[in-house]
Amino acid sequence: MENNLENNMENMSNQVSNQMNDAQETVKEKLSEDIKHSGDKVSEAVLNAKEKMPNITPTPPGMKAQSSAHDLKSRLEWGEPALTILDARDRQTYNQGHIMGAMPMSMEEMSQGIQPSPSLALNRDIYVYSDSDDQTSQAANLLRNSGFTSVSELKGGLTAWKAIGGPTEGVVESKSPPSASDYNVIGHISESTNR
Repeated sequence: MENNLENNMENMSNQVSNQMNDAQETVKEKLSEDIKHSGDKVSEAVLNAKEKMPNITPTPPGMKAQSSAHDLKSRLEWGEPALTILDARDRQTYNQGHIMGAMPMSMEEMSQGIQPSPSLALNRDIYVYSDSDDQTSQAANLLRNSGFTSVSELKGGLTAWKAIGGPTEGVVESKSPPSASDYNVIGHISESTNR
């Protein structure tokens, strides 16, 4: 049933995309005719230049075995809801502060076996992080060994996420309001690239 729903959604998406492309072509043709009949040489030159340029459509960042905080944030900003963020730290640490929307699943829970669910399907994109990159790698391997096919290790974990101004939640996070430097995204980016 889930596959049928996904196939139907994909078919509908393709149909809408095709209809949009057809509509764009119709508008381009009409605009081109209007410009040629008006004798506006500048507009005609601009239109000709646009036709020669490749059609570049922005696409969301893809899934990688190892991702940076920027990769995840870009994907979230793109508006892709079909992903899960797992926090592999212990529950107490998770409660203190975590990436907004992350689900808790400690290494101990992972080692006891993971049952797929709607938010944790075997083919769902999963970003996992822990206290260190080594622990993150171990958690990712536990997920992969349990049959999850699209797992990415979030390098730098919560620290890297906070360094780029990613949203967080938790007991400690709610008690400490952001400082003025938290809004200096360019400064955070240059600091993280210089490391």
